[in-house]
Order: sequence, then structure tokens, then C-alpha cells
Amino acid sequence: MTPRDTYTLQIETALRRSPVTALLGPRQCGKTTLARLFSDRRAASYFDLESEGDVRRLANPELVLGALRGLVVLDEIQRVPALFDALRVLADRPDADTRFLILGSASPHLVRGVSESLAGRVEFIELAGFDLSETGVESWRSLWLRGGSPRSYLADSNADSMAWRDGFLRTFLERDIPQLGIATPAVAVRRFWTMLAHRHGQTWNATELGRAMSATDKTMRRYLDLLTGTFMVRQLQPWFENVAKRQVKAPKVYVRDLGILHALLDIPNEAALLSHPKVGASWEGFVIEQVLRALRPANAWFWAAHGGGEVDLLVPANGRRIGFEVKFNEAPRVTRAMRNVVDTLRLEHLFVVCPTPHAYPVAERISVLPVTRIGDLRERLGSPGR
Repeated sequence: MTPRDTYTLQIETALRRSPVTALLGPRQCGKTTLARLFSDRRAASYFDLESEGDVRRLANPELVLGALRGLVVLDEIQRVPALFDALRVLADRPDADTRFLILGSASPHLVRGVSESLAGRVEFIELAGFDLSETGVESWRSLWLRGGSPRSYLADSNADSMAWRDGFLRTFLERDIPQLGIATPAVAVRRFWTMLAHRHGQTWNATELGRAMSATDKTMRRYLDLLTGTFMVRQLQPWFENVAKRQVKAPKVYVRDLGILHALLDIPNEAALLSHPKVGASWEGFVIEQVLRALRPANAWFWAAHGGGEVDLLVPANGRRIGFEVKFNEAPRVTRAMRNVVDTLRLEHLFVVCPTPHAYPVAERISVLPVTRIGDLRERLGSPGR
């Protein structure tokens, strides 16, 4: 079992502060395993809302849950939205000593009741698949190829990993989305998702996608919001600076789990990945996810100007701006555009992240950072995240 001590500590802290803690994240990222391990160490009651027996036990939730003490875990709570109103009542009891840990595979804006019923009573923790700090930096190639979903990453072979991911895609589209009460054709969403994979790392263009699918911009936006809300896609918003350049205003879109991206692109192994036209975009998405996992910033952006100049990732660090440029090159060159970006955006530092074995400075406020050293960033930058 790969230890996930950082998340365990986050859960313990959140449960002390709030009556309800919501552990959110994509399907099959390890939420249930983590919650069971956490609850096994303390007095806890566990309800799996994918089990019809547990759903029937909660036919009168206020009566059943109100009699419990200690920790109560409600897994896949988005399947029974009526529970949110009951949790609000129970969380407001003046003598309540019960703490609720709720698990879900959709963001609050997709599940009516989380933000509305539990406002001021819930603390959110977002769980993702494995990252480099959990797998070990020497395993970055496997993590990049297979993605962070535990069953994909830990599969006995690349073929087994790909088979699991293919099954995951089918189950997600045909079962999980309908369970959220969202009526969307699985075939259409699969086609949209595949087209999005081919545009991974590019700025969002609803009209272009809609034209290819013979659908409206509104439909394309609905599909994008659905995949974003279920933690399958990341929309990285643009940063605006008061500069004399016309800046990009549309978000950049990434498939968050690189294993899922490679399944959508039919990339079965490392040789196929390294020869694929999207290898650079895939690497960019991988690095961005790892940096965000390491730093855990409250906000993150990209910046780009029409006609030249961009930074792949921009994060705040204790009042400073830190930029990241991602290059799939072992010996990246410092360009005039990089120097201009540092000055234009007043960056404290620009890190050029690449698959090199060594870290070294290349210019004032610009240095090369190996992917294996991403985990050092939090300490180096003074813990800029939450």
C-alpha cells in the first residue's frame, strides 16, 4: 500500500475544525481506500452509498445518523443528494460530537446541496491519484505513462494498465455520469473527450470543437464543464497583466490524468509516447499537475500574448510570482522570449522544467529544474500553498 500521509494529516486537521469534511476527487483515485484506512484506526461508522443495503439503512437519515457518535463516513454521497439537508441539521446540533467524512466524485457545483446546505459547515479536500512524492521520483516515467490512478499505476504490465483505463472510460461514461442525474449521450461525450485529448494543452475554442461535432458552442461548454466538474479535465485560466500586448483570454484545457490522456490517444507504451506528435503537450500536462500537487497554491494561471511571449504556469508564492516553462528537452536554451516574460510579468523566478538529471541556473532569475526535483519547490519557495 502506497502511503498517503499528507492527505491523512489534512483529513485529521479538517475534522478537528469542521463538523463535515468532504474528500473529493475523480473516480478510482483512492478515496475509499484512504477513508477505510483512516476510519479503521478510530471508532467509526461506514456507509457505502453504492450499496443498496446501506442506502436502505439511511431511509431515515436524521434518525440513523443522529444516534451515531465519533466518525461517520459516507462514501459516494453524490448518489443520495437528500443526505445534505440531514447533515446540515445534524452538524448544527449544539451538543454534537459527531464528525462526518463525506466522499464524492464530483465537484460541489455539480452536486446540488454541498455548497448550499453545508455552507459554513464543510471543509473540502481534493484527492488526486499518485504523484511523484508518493511513487518516488525514480518512477516518473511510469507515472507519466500510466497516470496516477492506483489500479492503473500499480498494474502488472502496460497492457494491464491500458485495459483498466479503457474499462474506466467506459464505466465513467455509461454509469457514473448518469448517476449524477446528467442526461448526456455517452457516445457524444466520449467523442468530445477524445477530441479534447488531441487539443490537450491548447486554448479552449468551443466554436472549432462544435463545428467538428456539429454541435453548438453551448453544448461544447456543457461537456467541458461536466468533465471539469468530475475532475477529468483542468481548465487553467489566463492571467491578465497591464502590458502593451494583446493577451490570450481563453483558458487552456488539459486532461488531468495523463494515463487517461494516453488511453484516449491510444498510446500503449513509452516508445509510442515518445514518438507521438502530442508528446510535448503530454509532458507539459504532467509537469503542471506535479507542480500544482507539490505547491498546492490557492490559484494558478498561465499567461500568453498574441504574437509571442508566454509562461505555461504562473503561481503566487508569499507575495511573489513564480513562473514555470515546460520543455521536453534535456538541454533547454534560454530565449529572448523567456527573459522578456520575466521582466514583463515581474517574476521572482522562472523555472524551466525538463527531463534533465541536474538543476542549474541559466540566467538571472531563470534556472533549469529537473522533474525529479519538483518536490523540493515547496520548501525552496517557503510553502506558498495552503
